[in-house]
Amino acid sequence: MRIVLIGAPGGGKGTQAKLLVDKYGVPQISTGDLLRAAVKAGSPLGMQAKQAMDSGQLVSDEIVLGMIKERLAESDAQNGFILDGFPRNIPQAEALDSLLDDVDKPLQAALLIDVEFSILMQRLTGRRTCGSCGQMFNIHTSPPRIEGRCDKCGGNLEHRADDNEETISNRLGVYEAETAPLVDYFRKQGKLRTVRGVGEVDSIFAAIQRVLESLPSGHAASEVKVEEKPAAEPAAKKKVVKKKKASKKKPAAKKKSTKKKSSKKKSAKKKATKKKTSKKKSSKKKTAKKKVAKKKVAKKKAKKKVSKKKAAKKKAKKKVAKKKVAKKKAKKKVSKKKAAKKKAKKKVAKKKAKKKVSKKKAAKKKAKKKVAKKKARKKVAKKKAKKKAKKKSSRKKR
Repeated sequence: MRIVLIGAPGGGKGTQAKLLVDKYGVPQISTGDLLRAAVKAGSPLGMQAKQAMDSGQLVSDEIVLGMIKERLAESDAQNGFILDGFPRNIPQAEALDSLLDDVDKPLQAALLIDVEFSILMQRLTGRRTCGSCGQMFNIHTSPPRIEGRCDKCGGNLEHRADDNEETISNRLGVYEAETAPLVDYFRKQGKLRTVRGVGEVDSIFAAIQRVLESLPSGHAASEVKVEEKPAAEPAAKKKVVKKKKASKKKPAAKKKSTKKKSSKKKSAKKKATKKKTSKKKSSKKKTAKKKVAKKKVAKKKAKKKVSKKKAAKKKAKKKVAKKKVAKKKAKKKVSKKKAAKKKAKKKVAKKKAKKKVSKKKAAKKKAKKKVAKKKARKKVAKKKAKKKAKKKSSRKKR
């Protein structure tokens, strides 16, 4: 399996590349990783790359291609490879094709993981990477079980400083202008394969597997044609040489006529080449203008999307604020109702207490009255008894 992964930043190339490495046992060749490893090891190409980086310049394509060539010569890359991060433009793709042809390892396919820019914006702004094991998460689509912690190793999750809306929209604009033309380049070669990079990681990987299983083993037909063309050219040159040798034996008059004809042919060829070059230049200018126009349109669309997202966020925030206010009001109403109920209960309790007190007082009064009546009755009874006693004593005296 010899493939190159294409797609916008945040499309899931890195995630799928790791799964492909585990499944097929071929190395993922990332140019960024190659540069870092070469600089760390202090190899000749690594030293050249370090000089360029230290002086603030981009590392040349020659150095990168040299590193790729060295990496492809290692034992683990003999059964195939997955290129990630290179090529980024058509000149790099052409240089890569010639390199792979030289080492007899031409590409079988260019796998495009296609994702809409709006989804990419959400993925990149919500992306979090483990500082220890490199595992990736997304707070919107695949958040970790514990916020800020890696599910695999428990390491701290980091948010890249350049994963903000402004930087991401610029990166996507650059991709649209420079890297997207690679799609047409590989399509013309018959090597382009497209997989939609939306949904579950496993389902995307299953679709990629189906694509890879459908690839022809060995060299593709388009690649064989490219190899056959250079072999046909030397034979044609030999024939021309033979004709020139035979023409030496002809008379001088014939030589002059042949020279005139050749000069006329050369002038005609020059004119044709000039016309072709002028046409090419004009077509290049037109394509450049179209690219610039596309860039502007893409930037405008990205800005509109960003502004729409901001507006949506503001609306969402307003809704949340309104909900909070409504909740507070509801809580206040509930608390007021509770307070009113408590007051009503207290009033009822006070009334009941007052009634009890009044009942007790009334009961005490009744009890006092009964006691008073009893006392009065006793007094009356005593008086009657005294009168009776007096009457008896008076009768006895008589």
